[in-house]
Amino acid sequence: MSPAEEERSLPLPERWPRASKFALSACAAAVAELVTFPLDLTKTRLQIQGEAAVRCDGAAAGQAVPYRGMLRTAAGIAQEEGVRKLWQGATPAVYRHIVYTGVRMVTYEHLRDSVLGRAEGESFPLWKAVVGGMSAGAIGQFFASPTDLVKVQMQMEGKRKLEGKPLRFRGVHHAFLKILSEGGVRGLWAGWVPNVQRAALVNMGDLTTYDSVKHFLLLNTTLVDNSVTHSVSSACSGLVAAVLGTPADVVKTRIMNQPRDKQGRGLLYKSSMDCLIQTVQGEGFMSLYKGFIPTWMRMAPWSLVFWLTYEQIRRMSGVSSF
Repeated sequence: MSPAEEERSLPLPERWPRASKFALSACAAAVAELVTFPLDLTKTRLQIQGEAAVRCDGAAAGQAVPYRGMLRTAAGIAQEEGVRKLWQGATPAVYRHIVYTGVRMVTYEHLRDSVLGRAEGESFPLWKAVVGGMSAGAIGQFFASPTDLVKVQMQMEGKRKLEGKPLRFRGVHHAFLKILSEGGVRGLWAGWVPNVQRAALVNMGDLTTYDSVKHFLLLNTTLVDNSVTHSVSSACSGLVAAVLGTPADVVKTRIMNQPRDKQGRGLLYKSSMDCLIQTVQGEGFMSLYKGFIPTWMRMAPWSLVFWLTYEQIRRMSGVSSF
């Protein structure tokens, strides 16, 4: 058998390992995103409450903030806009995770195994895991930033309708085209800096924690590489990711949702640092943790569903465990 024929006879995961891992991680992420998406919408609405734009349109006009707290926010959306609106923006969110999760997972494994030199069966220095996790998250989020922008803006459409404002988009593709026409290609990457900063922090919590906890358990306890180990590791990663990522997530959401001029420049915040300073000065430090509970309550099940699904489909597809 010639080398070319021998290569064609190999299973797909061995012929195209990175493409296969990209597809498997994207599938697992899509499942996790659809299951936990209502909590993401709730988190976004909570993060917008109290900011300058809302105070101008609402509180300054003598109107009360419509929702307070995670449960009341979710209930308010369901009652006032309909249960289906809890999945408003789910389509671009799935698009985003296909790109974001696929890129970050493939990048992290490549950095871990080929660049940072992790040896099988040996402990992996934490600082290397941190470097790999933050780098992979930043790269993945940069590529996925346009889909994240569309997701955030579409999640606020139901709120605009209740406030009597005209809807901005008819759908996902219209949103992409409108943002492109108004701000050009650069407009699709509006807010990418805080977006990438958040992703680096979240992945330092998610990828780094999951990988470190999992291999610590395998090397130092009687646990084996099964769903129990995956569940414990994912629970730790979800909590750490929420603690590290929520402040950057608040800043990212506000910058992405702010109105813009004809040149695509934000009207409320000059930069992510300006948004951070205004938020802390106007609402206090703890405002950076607005939406923390739904963020954590979403990241925990998201992490659990994703990692369990991802590890299982890797095993079913003949790909080695993460």
